[in-house]
Amino acid sequence: MKILIKNGRVLDPGSNRDEIADVALAAGRVVSIGATPAGFNASRVIDANGCIVAPGLVDLAVRLREPGHEHEGMLESEMAAAVAGGVTSLVCPPDTDPVLDEPGLVEMLKMRAEKLHQARVFPLGALTRGLAGEVLTEMAELTEAGCVGFSQAEVGLANTQVMLRALQYAATYNYAVWLRPQELYLGKGVAASGPLATRLGLSGVPVAAETIALHTILELMKATGARVHLCRISSAAGLELVRRGKDTGLPLTCDVSINSLHLTDQDIGYFDSRMRLSPPLRQQRDRDALREGLADGTVDALVSDHTPVDEDAKTLPFAEAEPGATGLELLLSLALKWGQESGVGLTRALAVLTSEPARVLGPSLGTLQASCGRLVEGGVADLCVFDPSEHWTVEPAALRSQGKHTPFSGYELPGRLRCTIAAGQLAWEAAAAR
Repeated sequence: MKILIKNGRVLDPGSNRDEIADVALAAGRVVSIGATPAGFNASRVIDANGCIVAPGLVDLAVRLREPGHEHEGMLESEMAAAVAGGVTSLVCPPDTDPVLDEPGLVEMLKMRAEKLHQARVFPLGALTRGLAGEVLTEMAELTEAGCVGFSQAEVGLANTQVMLRALQYAATYNYAVWLRPQELYLGKGVAASGPLATRLGLSGVPVAAETIALHTILELMKATGARVHLCRISSAAGLELVRRGKDTGLPLTCDVSINSLHLTDQDIGYFDSRMRLSPPLRQQRDRDALREGLADGTVDALVSDHTPVDEDAKTLPFAEAEPGATGLELLLSLALKWGQESGVGLTRALAVLTSEPARVLGPSLGTLQASCGRLVEGGVADLCVFDPSEHWTVEPAALRSQGKHTPFSGYELPGRLRCTIAAGQLAWEAAAAR
């Protein structure tokens, strides 16, 4: 399919491109940016006047819920939600049922996703068998099956010796280990420790749950030289440890979720289960520190932390409700909102969704490394077109994800997506643009 996108503002943070230009696509690749080649006859012309033409978004934290949790999300529904949010590449954690600890399971997931011809799926393999924290998985076989790294997902790793051996093995073969820093026993509460949790009688998760785990991870990184990506940093103290680790030259990257970037524990209100999230929402000083860290580059990427939860599991008392929220379709707009409020501008707001998360994936992308998260001639044709001046209201019923619960219900957000193109195909288009 040949597509010509005309008159748009082409904005690609990865190559410092910001210009009004036409973009020609054919055979799944970007043919040209600027002058359209002679004889290029497009089968579809998209007028992007007044819109931004950007690389497809790269989301590093998306639960697709298959296999094993189809009642909360089907692969079809969550992949449709991805392209409806401008996401063309996504990383999924291994905490499915069964756990992604066997090559066959990884290959099946990738095959199912590829048949949908929407976003690219990059699975994380389980770091330990069954995520039990005892026996390491066959990382080499899982990498051959398509895993881009190894993770314990939300399951804390209590055995420090197992973590040491995992990092030693990963360092030997240059595999990346993705860890959410949370001490297993301190992290069992349902809200961030503080005055609000005390007042509501909710069990707390202290900041120390994050910092203790971070100290351990950073010390083991020094001992092994392993590459580690820290998932969803949630506190100011944790962020400061990350900053120090980076300053010493450790091969360290991290991300933060849209929930922690915009919300605080005060948003829990009167036991609002939509705010039951993991990591828990912390105090305003933590949120402000995360916003500054994302602006100055300490935090590498912004993620949706997309975790669809069904109605029965969410409409329960706060402490009993399943943590998680849908976020794929909100990622772009919440990044733009942060960019406007923080004064960092559109380029940085897009960078943390495109070139920066692609850099985190790095060599794991293989042949896609040169163009994932970027708009370059000859590169893969993954991109999205959106109008930054238009606003829309979050209506859960209108979301394409099977999970309808979001803490941002009713929010008016900037940036209305016009279309998403994945591998040169029109994967999603707003009704008004058709």
